[in-house]
Amino acid sequence: MSWTEKIPQAARDYLEANRLDEVECVIADLPGIARGKAVPAGKWEKQTSFHLPNSIFFQTITGDWGEAAGPDGFLEPDMVMKPDLSTTTAAPWADDGTLQVIHDAFDQKGKPVPFSPRNVLRRVVDLYKAEGWTPVVAPEMEFYLVARNIDPAKAIEPMMGRTGRPAAGRQAYSMSAVDDYGPVIDDIYEYAEVQGFEIDGIAQEGGAGQLEINLRHGNPVKLADEVFYFKRLIREAALKHDCFATFMAKPIEGEPGSAMHIHHSVLDEKGRNIFTGPQGGETDAFFHFIGGLQEHMPSVIAMIAPYVNSYRRYVRDHAAPINLEWGRDNRTTGIRIPVSPPEARRIENRLAGMDCNPYLCIAASLACGYLGMKNEVRPDKRWHGDAYESEDEVPQGLYAALDMFDEAKEIHDVLGPDFARVYSIVKRAEYNEFLQVISPWEREHLLLNV
Repeated sequence: MSWTEKIPQAARDYLEANRLDEVECVIADLPGIARGKAVPAGKWEKQTSFHLPNSIFFQTITGDWGEAAGPDGFLEPDMVMKPDLSTTTAAPWADDGTLQVIHDAFDQKGKPVPFSPRNVLRRVVDLYKAEGWTPVVAPEMEFYLVARNIDPAKAIEPMMGRTGRPAAGRQAYSMSAVDDYGPVIDDIYEYAEVQGFEIDGIAQEGGAGQLEINLRHGNPVKLADEVFYFKRLIREAALKHDCFATFMAKPIEGEPGSAMHIHHSVLDEKGRNIFTGPQGGETDAFFHFIGGLQEHMPSVIAMIAPYVNSYRRYVRDHAAPINLEWGRDNRTTGIRIPVSPPEARRIENRLAGMDCNPYLCIAASLACGYLGMKNEVRPDKRWHGDAYESEDEVPQGLYAALDMFDEAKEIHDVLGPDFARVYSIVKRAEYNEFLQVISPWEREHLLLNV
């Protein structure tokens, strides 16, 4: 059977309309950056795998390395990268016919590399499957369209709209605001259609130039793949129109941050939602999942808020949760139960930032719910009213979050101890890099005053 018969229909349709010139073999590293190789089409058709050094998983967001190679030292042995043909999709912004294919990482003995983010998520999904459960997720992606910024010392500004004025803030759900940068959105829709992705909706959020895209619910690995692909898709659409798309958690001072809310439900072996009982009521599994999020989320904040900038989003009364309370149709709580019919009952985790690696973020959230159901953790009482009046329950910075992560051995057992070791080392190396940079605030307030 030809490899073209194993790829999605959208990719086959693209090949019918375009001569294939190149295939991009990609994999997500710890920050979620696409790493890999571009291979000529003729060579691609003859190969079943390729190699990359395992050091790509030890890199920080700046391109430096954490000392995470283990007792053998930093030898950079090759991993075997095998394509998952079900992830094949077009790169519609490319000048020549180009496909992208996500690859999985194995060691030379054929075992999955434990610190590859996609393998971490698959490990968690497999734990669910061992219990007869099928997790279902639906991510929401928030991001900003901003003016080109080629000077890191300059503040980020909203993009210029078609009116000739910068994109306006405080215009949540405004159709006029969406129209203001309609050409970018048109290309996002077009690229998504060519790539075979289904968008559930696009809306203006509260920030200046801030948008939200909702994706249809489905398999966690598949949805993480789509978020991984969407980040690149959106960036390419923005660049085409002389602006940047940013997924920073807090790119603009005084504006709301960008989240990746995750909706969760779990199905049994017959495809029934285990959060809903025979009479339509809420089950023990529903409450235990919430209890797991409340008990274990502080330990994985370092995975869902992975950078120093991430903690600027957690601001009281500013459209981001600072707590682990749960409530019904209450957007001030960290854990929200949306309005839905019983068969679609779900739990929304509102804590994650859009700067996360989607594989690791979804894995972390599912791991918390899994432990809640396995250990039958009961949640706190439902919160009524404004949850910003509750106590802060989110670590105040990345270093504190990493300390909590390092102590969470039960979470490590779910995600994989070797992953937990590597992740902590790499993130601490990244934090130490940040400490070497003197900020404008320090120059302004300390230079002449201390």
